Amino acid sequence: MRGDDQLTELKEKLAVLPDKPGCYLMKDKQGTIIYVGKAKVLKNRVRSYFTGSHDGKTQRLVSEIVDFEYIITSSDIEALILEINLIKKYDPKYNIMLKDDKTYPYIKLTGEKHPRLIITRKVKKDKGKYFGPYPNAGAASETKKLLDRLYPLRKCTTLPDKVCLYYHLGQCLAPCVKDVSVDENKRIIEEITRFLNGGHQDIKKELQAKMEKAAETMEFEKAKEYRDQIIHIDKLMEKQKMSLTDLRDRDVFGYSVDKGWMCVQVFYIRQGKLIERDVSLFPFYNEPTEDFLTFVGQFYEKGNIKPKEIIVPTDVDAQLLEQLLTMKVLQPSRGKKKQLVDLAAQNAKAALSEKFSLIERNEERTIIAIDNLGKALNIETPHRIEAFDNSNIQGTDPVSAMIVFIDGKPNKKDYRKYKIKTVIGPDDYNTMREVIRRRYSRVLKEGLPLPDLIIVDGGKGQMSAAKDVLENELGLDIPIGGLVKDEKHRSSQLLIGDPPLPVELSRKSQEFYLLQRIQDEVHRFAITFHRQIRGKGMLKSSLDDIPGIGANRKKLLMKHFGSIKKLKEASAEEIANIGIPKNVSENIVQFLKK
Repeated sequence: MRGDDQLTELKEKLAVLPDKPGCYLMKDKQGTIIYVGKAKVLKNRVRSYFTGSHDGKTQRLVSEIVDFEYIITSSDIEALILEINLIKKYDPKYNIMLKDDKTYPYIKLTGEKHPRLIITRKVKKDKGKYFGPYPNAGAASETKKLLDRLYPLRKCTTLPDKVCLYYHLGQCLAPCVKDVSVDENKRIIEEITRFLNGGHQDIKKELQAKMEKAAETMEFEKAKEYRDQIIHIDKLMEKQKMSLTDLRDRDVFGYSVDKGWMCVQVFYIRQGKLIERDVSLFPFYNEPTEDFLTFVGQFYEKGNIKPKEIIVPTDVDAQLLEQLLTMKVLQPSRGKKKQLVDLAAQNAKAALSEKFSLIERNEERTIIAIDNLGKALNIETPHRIEAFDNSNIQGTDPVSAMIVFIDGKPNKKDYRKYKIKTVIGPDDYNTMREVIRRRYSRVLKEGLPLPDLIIVDGGKGQMSAAKDVLENELGLDIPIGGLVKDEKHRSSQLLIGDPPLPVELSRKSQEFYLLQRIQDEVHRFAITFHRQIRGKGMLKSSLDDIPGIGANRKKLLMKHFGSIKKLKEASAEEIANIGIPKNVSENIVQFLKK
C-alpha cells in the first residue's frame, strides 16, 4: 500500500519520464529493488504499469511499488545488456525466471596423466575436454555408463594401492599398479571423442565385427559382451531420432505464452542430432518478445556453452540477439529448421497447459495465502514473515531460532540461530525479549529489510515481551502474532492485537496451512539447533576446565595417553616430557586427583 505522499511523488516522476531506451528498477516500501525491466521507450513502458487493467500477478507487483529509478541507454542492445547485469546484481524477487541458478551437466575427459571420464556442471578453462550440455543428469549418466563399459579409463579420483573391481570387470586399465602408456590413453581419448562427436555408428560397426570374430572362434562370452554393448548403443541413440544432415551444433528456441506466463523450450542439437530438451516456465511482466530476449541472454550468461548458431522464432529481434551473443542467429521461414522451431513452440504450449494446475495450486498455497492472511489480520500483505521459537530442556542450553518466509515460501539463507546469553533457567518471556532485541537491533544497525509480520511461538506472554522490546526499546511498529498449540501440540489458533484476540481462520484454508508450515519449520529449526548444542556439551572433556589446556594441548595429551584414566596415573614429570609446560603439568595432576 502506498501513502498519499508516495503517490504524489510517483505521479511527478511518471510525468517527466524520457522517451528514450533504458532500464527501470521498481522498489518497494523498504527501498528494495523488486523488479528490473528494459524498454525501448521508458516513458511508455513504465507508465503502462500504473494505467489500465492487469492480471493478478502484475497487480501484486504494482501494489508493492512505491518508487522507481531508471537508467537511460543509447540503444536497445545496451538496455538488454544492462538489464541482464542489473538482474544479476540485485536478484529481484519478481524476475523469477532469471533467479534460477540451474546449471547443466557435461561429460568431461579430464586432462590428467591417466584421464578420467566424469560428469560435471562447471566448465573450466583447463586441459579437459567437455561434451554437452545434457539438460538432465540422467541423460549424461546413461551416456557415461555406456562409455565406461566400452572404454577402460581409470575410475578412482585418487589412485589406490591395488586393483579394484573395475579392473576385474574390464572397465579400468589399473594405472595404480600397471604401466599404462601415453599412447594407450591417447587412443582411448580419441575413441571417446569420436563417439561423443557423433561417430557411434562407426564404433557400432567395429563392435559388430568383433562380435562376429569372437563367435567364429567359439568365444561366446566375449561375443555376448559385444552384443550387449551394441544393444546399449542402440538404446541410448534411440532417443536421438530427430536429426539435421549438416552435423552442426545449434540450440533451437521456441516459446508460448498464456495467462501472463511464458514457457521457453530449448532443443539441444549436437552433431546434427537432438540430444535433449530443456523447459523453463515463469511469469513475465513485460512484452513477451522482450522477456524472451532477456531469457536467451541470461541462458548463456549462466554458463551454457554457446553453439555455432541458434534458431529462434521470426517474431523476435534476431539482430539484437546477434549483437548480444556475438553468434549467428537464424529465423527460418520454411524447411526442417522451421519445423524444429514450431515443434519447440508446440512443446512449450503443451508444457504450459500441463503446469497451470500446479502453478495455480502453488499460488493458492503461497501468494494467495499471504494476501488472505493480511486481510484476516487487517494489515498489509505480509510478504516477509519472520517467526521465532525457543527451545530448552529443563532450562539447560537455552537457544532460540528465527526463520523467514518470503511470499509464502521459506527463505533459508535468512534463517538465524541464537544462543541465549542473559537468561538463566527456563524463562520463555525473557528469552523472547533477548532474541527480539538482538535481532532487530542488528536489522536497524545494518539496514536490513524489516518484516511485514512477526510470529512468535506462544501466546499473550511471548507476544507482550516481543511487543515491549520492539515498541519501547527500538521504536518499531511491526504487527506481532502469536501461534498457540493445542493439547496435541498442533497449531491451534493465531492471536493478534492488543489485547491479543484469536483470528477467525478456517482450519481448511490455505492461510491456516501456511501458518502450520511456518510453526512446524521454526520448531524443527530450533530443536535441531538445540540438539547440536547439547551434543557438543555432552562431548565436553574434563580437561576443558583446567587452566592452560586448550584444544591443541588436549589433543596432544589424548594422543599420547589414550584416555583420562591413564592420564590420571601419570606423574607431572611424565606429562611434561611430551611438551606440556611444568606448571601446567602440575595443574593437570592436582586437578585430576580432585
